[in-house]
Amino acid sequence: MKNVFITSLLLFAFIFNASAQQGSGFGLKAGLNYNANGKYFESASNTYENPERNVGFHIGAFGKVGDKLFFKPEVVYTKTKSDYDSEAFTMQKLDAPLLVGVKFLKFFNAFAGPSLQYILDTEYDGIAISKVENDFTVGLNFGFGVSFNTIGIDLRYERGFSENEATFISNNGLGIDKIDTRPDQLILSLSILL
Repeated sequence: MKNVFITSLLLFAFIFNASAQQGSGFGLKAGLNYNANGKYFESASNTYENPERNVGFHIGAFGKVGDKLFFKPEVVYTKTKSDYDSEAFTMQKLDAPLLVGVKFLKFFNAFAGPSLQYILDTEYDGIAISKVENDFTVGLNFGFGVSFNTIGIDLRYERGFSENEATFISNNGLGIDKIDTRPDQLILSLSILL
């Protein structure tokens, strides 16, 4: 855990130094995460009835190197909530997307890249879950954004390259249940370049 933070800080120090020389920058971001447990439209209709269902948040920092073609690594703390059979599954994690993007039509951009995930904590219906297959996983981020000077808004889709399940004994004691700790997500972010 300590190594992840130290590596992240060193990466941002390097990017901030490089960006100062190339006219790019360093910034902060925050926003909402929406998890889909299964099909998006079915999951979204259930969320309409219960707005807090499957909604989480994120806050973090990013570096940006380049203008028309850019590299944008991020380090983000994310807390998500998912409902499984009327029970709440919460997860806290560090995400580190490594995005490559292109700016077009002056204000718009498109980007994609791998997203590294490190699970900090998981809980299902008040019970801490310690048997997650892998604390560290890799997924994919891709999306579109719009930027006005130093303010940006982007919408992205994230999915894991493989399922990462947490296993636990169900509350009724009749069986073993599994929860995917790498669900598909829609992520809406507001960012400011400092």
